[in-house]
Amino acid sequence: MACRVLKAVYPLFHSEPAMPDQPQQQPPQHQDRQPGTEGDMTPHPRAEMEDYVGSGKLTDKVAIVTGGDSGIGRAVAIGFAKEGADVLIAYLDEHDDANQTCRLVRATGRRCEAIAGDLGDEAHARAVVTQAAAMFGKIDIVVSNAAEQHPQQSLADIDAAQLERTFRTNVFAMFYLIRAALPHLHEGARIITTTSVTAFRGSGHLVDYAATKGAIVAFTRSLAQQVAEKGILVNAVAPGPIWTPLIPSTFDAEHVAKFGSKEPLGRAGQPDEVAPCYIFLASADASYMTGQTLHPNGGEIVNG
Repeated sequence: MACRVLKAVYPLFHSEPAMPDQPQQQPPQHQDRQPGTEGDMTPHPRAEMEDYVGSGKLTDKVAIVTGGDSGIGRAVAIGFAKEGADVLIAYLDEHDDANQTCRLVRATGRRCEAIAGDLGDEAHARAVVTQAAAMFGKIDIVVSNAAEQHPQQSLADIDAAQLERTFRTNVFAMFYLIRAALPHLHEGARIITTTSVTAFRGSGHLVDYAATKGAIVAFTRSLAQQVAEKGILVNAVAPGPIWTPLIPSTFDAEHVAKFGSKEPLGRAGQPDEVAPCYIFLASADASYMTGQTLHPNGGEIVNG
């Protein structure tokens, strides 16, 4: 009887492929400058959370989202807004993308402000926090998401300037931002960092980048222990291959065309497939999680 029931039910689950609008591959393309822009990508990343329906999980919260101009940061900012939060996005200098993110956030009825500049500069990181508190009156959520990467085939090709630049953007900026934000955070506040699948499985052509992402995991776990008694929760998200402007601005056209194809799901992920992890960690649904990492990575099995 059980076998007959399963045979009858299985077609209901198998009638249509999941996410039928997802391309299996991207066409070859390259952008000459990091962190890249969404407008020059084909296809455009799905980062506008069009199908996401909020339920008030973050009503009247205030969030800072770095790298919020595009990609994962844009999807997170819009998702937070759909859940009721006001958002300040910090970005480097992609003004058109940042303005579009703000338009999309404001279209939900929530407030959005954008601040350009290099978060690797400690003074600017402090200014972002100061302006967020002044504009919105408080800070409830901090998402450290901005990053850069520079592939090299040999460790010998990673010079001191690249090493310092990658760590400054990916680690120092996170440290400066969160340290500046901590005095503003209260019981129930959330800190969410963006690490990477490369922190867990390594990457032979992104050695310094993977090292920064490993540092972020250790920072997240350590800070979670330090601030637990204050009721502040600290967690991370470790995306796999996600279709964002960082990809065509990092890799050559041939690599981009194959990006994500080796994952069990056979494709790169989209920003709006990652953003719900951040929404969950920012909400009361994650009230018993701290020092943890979520893994939206297309099916890679990792430890951690």
